[in-house]
Amino acid sequence: MELEGLSGIKPRRDVVLTIGVFDGVHLGHQHLISRVTEKAVEEGLLGGVVTFDRHPRLVLGSKTPLTYLTGLEERKSLIKGMGIDFVAVLTFTPKLAATSARDFVLGLREHLRMRAIVIGPGFALGRGREGDESTLRSLGEEFDFTVEVASLMTIDGEVVSSTSIRNALSIGDMARVRRFLGRPFTLDGQVVPGREGGKGLGFPTANLAVDEERAIPANGVYITRAYLDGRPYNSVTNIGTRPTFGEGERVVETYILDFDGDIYAHWLTIELLERMRGEMRFTSGKELGEQIARDVQRAREWLEHHGD
Repeated sequence: MELEGLSGIKPRRDVVLTIGVFDGVHLGHQHLISRVTEKAVEEGLLGGVVTFDRHPRLVLGSKTPLTYLTGLEERKSLIKGMGIDFVAVLTFTPKLAATSARDFVLGLREHLRMRAIVIGPGFALGRGREGDESTLRSLGEEFDFTVEVASLMTIDGEVVSSTSIRNALSIGDMARVRRFLGRPFTLDGQVVPGREGGKGLGFPTANLAVDEERAIPANGVYITRAYLDGRPYNSVTNIGTRPTFGEGERVVETYILDFDGDIYAHWLTIELLERMRGEMRFTSGKELGEQIARDVQRAREWLEHHGD
């Protein structure tokens, strides 16, 4: 069975796999992937992860807008950083969605030498989600692979999931987001020209062209750390519609502390550490500039106290 995206991968020995979108590669995903690496060592196998080039719900016609927490390249990098031997990316198409669980498994056995699969509770693959735990175990007996179900990860009684992280982002609760991700949430994009309203106030900002399908935290002002050419800088980031200027278009703009340079067209990554306040409308540019100065001072104090 041909599975588009797997033909170029040729493992040198049998493999223990896990499969999923893994959007965010949060602590729950890390728990599952860590079990793959452990089992691979225990049984002398390679550890592999199969993911998708896009979320299946986008192909299957989700009725609600879907934003992603991590792009594909970031996802692959985070997964490989956990000691996985390879990450295989399946092209999710209507044809793949219509593939039976049996044919899906045959493809994994043929292309990736799957000898074991680790899944989470409630996992299913194949057409109509027919490949649930029970079906996979039956197929495992037929095609000689084992099935292991990893436990769910909970924090403070709540299951760690991409949905719970999106919910926390929607209210700007960055501490909760970081607790579930196991790292700060990041946004990245190319620096593009903006209206330069901040420059006139003495706080020139770098405007990020963030992918419109990327999950973005609630509007407001955030303490952030910016990475430019691999070097970290303390920064303050505004997310919102700039109501004082009456613009209406949502922007992500970062003021890099103690930095002076032209960075247009550079790639900028920002870690969002703490939300300081919500979006506000000011009666004048002067009043806005005074508030920005207070925000910057508060950010300096927070960063000095919290360090890395």
